[in-house]
Amino acid sequence: MNTIHIIGLGAGDLDQLPLGVYKKLKAAENLYVRTADHPVLTELGEEGVTFQSFDAVYEKHDSFSPVYEEIAETLIGLSQQAAVIYAVPGHPLVAEQTVQNLIGAEKQGRCKLAVEGGHSFLDSLFGALRIDPIEGFQLMDGTEMTSDQVNMTQHLLIAQVYDSFSASEVKLTLMEKYPDDYPVTIVTAAGSADEVLRTVPLHELDRSTEVNNLTTVYVPPAEEQTQRLKEWQTFRSIIAKLRSPEGCPWDREQTHESLSPYLIEEAHELLQAIREGDDDAIADELGDVLLQVFLHAQIGQDNGYFQLEDVLESISAKMIRRHPHVFGDVSADNAEQVIANWQEIKAQEKPAADSLLEGQDRFSSSLTTSFNYQKKAAKVGFSWPDAAGAWDKFHEELQEFQQEVAKGSKARQLDELGDLLFTLVNLARFFDLSPEEAMMQANRKFQTRFRYVEQQVKEGTGNFSDYTLEQLDGFWNQAKLLARKED
Repeated sequence: MNTIHIIGLGAGDLDQLPLGVYKKLKAAENLYVRTADHPVLTELGEEGVTFQSFDAVYEKHDSFSPVYEEIAETLIGLSQQAAVIYAVPGHPLVAEQTVQNLIGAEKQGRCKLAVEGGHSFLDSLFGALRIDPIEGFQLMDGTEMTSDQVNMTQHLLIAQVYDSFSASEVKLTLMEKYPDDYPVTIVTAAGSADEVLRTVPLHELDRSTEVNNLTTVYVPPAEEQTQRLKEWQTFRSIIAKLRSPEGCPWDREQTHESLSPYLIEEAHELLQAIREGDDDAIADELGDVLLQVFLHAQIGQDNGYFQLEDVLESISAKMIRRHPHVFGDVSADNAEQVIANWQEIKAQEKPAADSLLEGQDRFSSSLTTSFNYQKKAAKVGFSWPDAAGAWDKFHEELQEFQQEVAKGSKARQLDELGDLLFTLVNLARFFDLSPEEAMMQANRKFQTRFRYVEQQVKEGTGNFSDYTLEQLDGFWNQAKLLARKED
């Protein structure tokens, strides 16, 4: 097995090439290059150096991954016959996937490598842009980057921006976080005699004529917090500030218990936005729910018990654990199998309960608690075989409630009303209806119709006492007719 000698061509012209590297390239017999489109190779060719490029491989594939795999496999095959020198742009270990593929093969014992340096384009970039990397920077591949990977507080360097199409893809990704007019700098041939730096608004990134295979896009840190409103860390810092001694007195006083009613309220408002199909409202209400999550996490951190990372770790581990058909080797061909797997895993995670009803109560909703109790009981056969039994029970409970209303005590009336409501919840279960949603819908319907009644009164005398119940009921019926026409 012969050695593959990997040499970096640097990021500029021949003047930037170290003397030792230059001598090796001049003396090379089996010289292969990833691409011939590099100023160093142009000059070496004029000096009589011969080489073979893999440019033709790019034409065979629709994406870069198979290109890099084929180049690596070809080099491994060539090294079985003789030692090979492989030259790549920049430094071999900086943003060079073919080299990473070769390193992976070396770990498997399929080849021998000697990485012999080269001038990284990063050195020239830092000099051209006058930035200190110790301040924090990200180096990203423009062909693979996603907006969630971007840290807006750091210097961002984006390589693999080699034509207008790749520049357009990078622009669209960045615009998911940055304003359209955010300044970005196009750096081409950094450190060479042909170096060009041009700063443009983000929306013009793909219109530049300077973009080629020696181009890197630089995005400066977003200094103002208002520029980073799409960053998770920005929102977290806002919450931390509100809870700090210099923050808001109300936020500082909150506890898990005091915030609980707000979480319920915000969840209901989100459900209403979802039901109305209002995307803008859904986004807004999701933000309100998220605020509650971050506030509770910050309280946990302030009290020294847990922090947001613990919340993320817990839910991430749970999702991986309960989706073995996605993250493991378990098979699940339909939603029913997924649910069955989920329930089985969930049962293994938690100790056996003393009662089937344990953990089914919801302090925020008595209707949901009743619904949960009845579902659990029905699973072990403690239920009527069909809805007919539930209907009979409803009429029985209705009669008992009417009797207590006629002559019973308040305590007995309350008890029988509870039985009646519990039976209604059971009926909802038989017809696969959510009593909680039904009640929310009834409340919304009442609110809409009563507001119409209020409007009619305001347009009239302005005083409810001037109207009879029959007149008010007439307004109510008008509201019903209007609602039916809209439906």
